Parts: sequence; structure tokens; C-alpha cells
Amino acid sequence: MSDIVLTGADGRTLSARGVETRGRLLGAAELVFGELGYYDASIVKITEAAGVGQGTFYLYFASKKEIFDELVRDLNRRIRKAMSEASAKGKTRVEKELLGFDGYFEFTASHPELYSIIRQSAFVSPDIFLYHYERIWAGYVRGLRDAAAAGETGPIDSEVTAWALMAIGEMVGMRWIVWGDGEVPERVTAELARIVKRILEPPR
Repeated sequence: MSDIVLTGADGRTLSARGVETRGRLLGAAELVFGELGYYDASIVKITEAAGVGQGTFYLYFASKKEIFDELVRDLNRRIRKAMSEASAKGKTRVEKELLGFDGYFEFTASHPELYSIIRQSAFVSPDIFLYHYERIWAGYVRGLRDAAAAGETGPIDSEVTAWALMAIGEMVGMRWIVWGDGEVPERVTAELARIVKRILEPPR
């Protein structure tokens, strides 16, 4: 993600200090939107949580809606990065898939407001809600198609399989991280491995 050029509300390229301040605002927005919800959140509360003046906010974002949308995009980038870095350690598609789940679960555990924010986006900003899932899905499809071409999977429909695997990861994360103790138990990990193998491995 290092090739992304960050700009302020007026389109100017941000300095290193500006990037840091923008990051603080996004981190504060994550907490405020997650705890209060979009409609009860305010720019004042975000700037207070970030430790900056209200006027500083408008150097980076034009409105509450704009920072909310950018927060979802930012979380999406970081989720995909966490999953990609984790899955890259695997040798087979099944290994990559399971390691990608681990990366997602680890990210979710360190960002407990993630689920709340993504679900809020379905009502606050439907386009950004769709963007979030389609960006993850696109990477999944590429990986599954490459694996199928290499003979690492059976005769799967890569598009359908991608959505199904995304749903598995999201629901498991919700049940055992958000509603549970903050981590996925070993028995769940073992069952995930069994399910993923049945879905992806070529028939013997």
C-alpha cells in the first residue's frame, strides 16, 4: 500500500506529519463510529478522540460522511493486506486459504469495531458497503482461478466459491471473536481446515 498518495480535503499531497494526523483522525473515527454509531457520532467527538482541533479536521475531510467512507476504505485495505501477507506463507491453495483466515481473525481481534462499522455502512453508505465486499472478493477470485489453473483445486466455480469462503470467515470471526473470547478456538480452526479441504482439494 506504500504507493498510495494521500491528499488533504483540498487535494494537496500530505506531508509525513499530515499523514500522521490523518491517521489519528481515522483511528479516532474507528472508535467513535464503532462505539456510538454513525448518527450519534460527531466531528467534535472524533477530533476530541484524536486530540486535534475541530478546524484541523476540515484540512483532511470535508464532512462526517467523507471520513466514514474513507474509514471503510482504509479498513478494507488493511484487511486485504493482513490476509495477503498471511496467506503468502502457504505453499498450497488450502494452506494459503487457512493462513488467510488466520490473518483476518488476527486483524478482527485487534479491531473490535470492524463488524459494527461495516454493517453501519450498509445503511449509511450502500456504495461503500458494496465496495468493501467486492474488493475482497476480487482478490479471492484471482487467487482461486490461479489455483484451479495450476491443478490445486477441483472443478470449482471460483466466483461462487469466493463468496462462500468469505462468508465462512466473516461468520466464524463474528461468533468466536466478536461474540466470544477474542480468538478462534483450536477445535474451530481444525473444523475450518476440514471444510476448506473438502471445498478446494481436487477429488482423489
